[in-house]
Amino acid sequence: MKASPALFVAFLMLKKVREKPDVAKKMDTTDAKFNKIRSLFSGKRVLVAFSGGVDSTVLAHIAKQSAAESKLLTVDSITLPRTELQAAKDVAKELDIRLEVIQVDELSNKELVSNPVDRCYHCKKELASVWLKAAKELGMDFVVEGTNASDMEGHRPGARALEEAGVISPFKDAEITKDEIRAYARQAGLSVADRPSMACLSSRFPYGTEITEDRVRRIDRIEKDVKELFGVKCVRARFHGDLVRIEVGREERNKLFDENKLDELHDLSKKAGFKYVTFDVFGYRTGAMNEVLES
Repeated sequence: MKASPALFVAFLMLKKVREKPDVAKKMDTTDAKFNKIRSLFSGKRVLVAFSGGVDSTVLAHIAKQSAAESKLLTVDSITLPRTELQAAKDVAKELDIRLEVIQVDELSNKELVSNPVDRCYHCKKELASVWLKAAKELGMDFVVEGTNASDMEGHRPGARALEEAGVISPFKDAEITKDEIRAYARQAGLSVADRPSMACLSSRFPYGTEITEDRVRRIDRIEKDVKELFGVKCVRARFHGDLVRIEVGREERNKLFDENKLDELHDLSKKAGFKYVTFDVFGYRTGAMNEVLES
């Protein structure tokens, strides 16, 4: 016998009522996690290592609300995409928090340039040193950065360097996930809520491939070209000698199939010094360059 529409609606309402306690419980748990960070910041002078991405922006937002004083610090180097530096400046204005920008020559670090499997350890170790020095000069109590619980999967030597240096990762410590951070950003009305994740340009090179200024600039140029040509938000240009392998967000792959634009990208890739340009059919995924470590 078919259920009447009225009975079906009643069933759905009953189902929602039963689900509400679980939803409320989850919300309470998430609030408790963020409250841990608010308590950590309370009465303190907090320096936020700032990229302008959703993680560091939410940290900055909490610091502005909870800390006695908050400042932002962005380290500018050749491995930071130019668009990312401008984005950090724009978001800092949106937050109305003072932003310090410090220039660092990361490619003077031989360990980073040689690009070993633990490259991120050496990179984060140097960054932590810069952050802590700046915090001391600015009279801040401690430095925080945006590594979250979701970031801890897979090969993450950089997290170890930050922990050793004494840089605090509040989201990781409070077991706050990327989804929870994005939900906070949406609720707070932050413009970065759905912004794709970004990593430094060093991550575009296979381990053991030397990282040079020329190669980094070529990769940065190609990523900018792909964004402008195809209107995609998430792009990684992976360096493989004469070949550049393009990854875009998996949900954006359908934007790539325009013959005229593909021809234009071919020409732009040639100008950038590549003989071949190809798309990764699987699209962007975190840690793509670490896949060789799993084989």
